[in-house]
Amino acid sequence: MHETDPLIEVLNRLRSAILEYDDKAAAESAKETVNRDIDPMLSFNAMADAMTEVGARYEASEIWLPELVSAAAAMQAATPILEDEIKKRGVARVTLGTVVAGTVAGDIHSIGVEMVCTLLIGAGFQVHYLGIDVPREAFIKAVRETNADILAMTALLSVTAVEQKNVIDALVAEGIRDSIKVMVGGAAVTADFAAEIGADGYDYSAAGAVSLAKRLIGTEREVAR
Repeated sequence: MHETDPLIEVLNRLRSAILEYDDKAAAESAKETVNRDIDPMLSFNAMADAMTEVGARYEASEIWLPELVSAAAAMQAATPILEDEIKKRGVARVTLGTVVAGTVAGDIHSIGVEMVCTLLIGAGFQVHYLGIDVPREAFIKAVRETNADILAMTALLSVTAVEQKNVIDALVAEGIRDSIKVMVGGAAVTADFAAEIGADGYDYSAAGAVSLAKRLIGTEREVAR
């Protein structure tokens, strides 16, 4: 019987902390990986694997929103510890792409977009979350400053969903619309609405938004389901 590699054991504990929705254990395991001089990218990969499994469970209705939120909280507890270690090592984290995300102006709902951001980070994207009630000028500024690949916007209310079109129109006016993919979501948004306002894609779920982001990075413009 072979003994398990101690480093693998640590990474497995980190992964299990996410799957068990234990933010304290996730932070402690992240610290242990740092103390053991484990490459922080291996730790991120372990968490990404766990979040992928959580997302799949959610899509299959095996778990519900509270569990999804708790898994995200566990990952968020560990992430700053690993990011600090990356900065200390002076290495750049390789990502699938850069995403600017936020809730449009006039809308103060956050749980959906925050979940999407967490899952995107877990999947390997670099995410700049701008928060709620974000003016279109702030979206434009962030897209320029980060050289983002994707702009992700959400709106819960019908009266604020139209602001997504205003942001897209602003991208056109600034001459940068063709350089970025735009994905939209939220309770007030549908696939037809996304197509109508000129978005590149839409998905109704947080886990689906991650799959959409991956498609947008690697495919031509499309509006998803």
